[in-house]
Amino acid sequence: MKRHVAGKVSWVGKVDWELRKFHGSEYSTHRGSSYNSYLVEEGKTVLIDTVWQPFAKEYVDNLEAELGLGKIDCIVQNHAETDHSGALPELLRRRPDLPVYCTANGVKSLKGLWHGDWDFRVVKTGDSLDIGNGKKLVFVEAPMLHWPDSMFSYLTGDAVLFSNDAFGQHYASEALFNDLVDQDELWAECVKYYANILTPFSALVSRKIDELLGMKLPVEIIATSHGIVWRKDPLQIVRKYAAWAKDYQEDRITVLYDSMWEGTRKLAEAIAQGVAEASPSTAIVALNTAKTDKNDVITEVFRSKAILVGSPTINKGILASVAGILEVVEGLRFKGKKAASFGCSGWSGEAPKKIAEALGKSGFEIAAESLACPWEPDEAFLDRAREYGRAFAAKLR
Repeated sequence: MKRHVAGKVSWVGKVDWELRKFHGSEYSTHRGSSYNSYLVEEGKTVLIDTVWQPFAKEYVDNLEAELGLGKIDCIVQNHAETDHSGALPELLRRRPDLPVYCTANGVKSLKGLWHGDWDFRVVKTGDSLDIGNGKKLVFVEAPMLHWPDSMFSYLTGDAVLFSNDAFGQHYASEALFNDLVDQDELWAECVKYYANILTPFSALVSRKIDELLGMKLPVEIIATSHGIVWRKDPLQIVRKYAAWAKDYQEDRITVLYDSMWEGTRKLAEAIAQGVAEASPSTAIVALNTAKTDKNDVITEVFRSKAILVGSPTINKGILASVAGILEVVEGLRFKGKKAASFGCSGWSGEAPKKIAEALGKSGFEIAAESLACPWEPDEAFLDRAREYGRAFAAKLR
């Protein structure tokens, strides 16, 4: 169970190979995940974070077998969410005397989640815990990254930043370190994680990165709470976050649609063809929102400089899969992106207008009038859709 990270720091978490959905069913985890917990064994033995509740007994039993619970001096809970604090009730049932270091909001969250009257020790940015052998844990509050209670802990001497949810990814691996895993898989999961979870807090991400860098602390290891540990050029993920937090976009356009009788699909494909003709260097992808994982859809939106969204009209409204994506997009509050809408209809045709209104409400700049097709598109209308795509791409140059 114990795996060496650096100095006297060990990983004591749980790799969850079977996980396919997270945050209820809100987040897809195609490559599983891990719940990373760390043990620092200096003059004091400190446990940093725990694991998700389904693995609580297994986790505490392992700690007892490999270390002995009596050797633990305190717990640092960087974040109260149940995938990090899930083993606290079981651990504190066996060791009720252990102090728990967390933020003031952490106390509120932990009490709200577990209803435990434990020995809480409130810390704030700049506070430190002397753990012996000339080393300290320095605490840095990180509110809304991504809960109000979140914080980082920094181990002096070994220069390890325990970053909790920041800089992580849902990625199961026995390799543990960033230089030992498939780099394409790693970065795909990193950008997906940022796009779907941290996008709304990008301004806070930028400020927190500036604050951390301003502290001029050497960082040799970034020990995240999900996925791999960054040991090779650990600040590379910090640089990526800094870029992703600044209204990130690539030369990329995403076409999102759902279709009842293929008409809107045909429009989507024709529009995509037009974009490709007008701007061959621009990456273009068309995704059916009813057949594509929604978190993968959101990742494409995050990477894109513009999106086009289409739906036929149903009951004077929008197909459910498109409406659902628009709801998620509104909550993520993307900035600096352009958009337009399209769709087929029979006798009414409200969908394209409603899509445009939703996109505008979500902060997208509407770059073109909606393309609305009555009934099934014929070849002439498909030519018009291709021209629509060409004109839309031209507006983005």
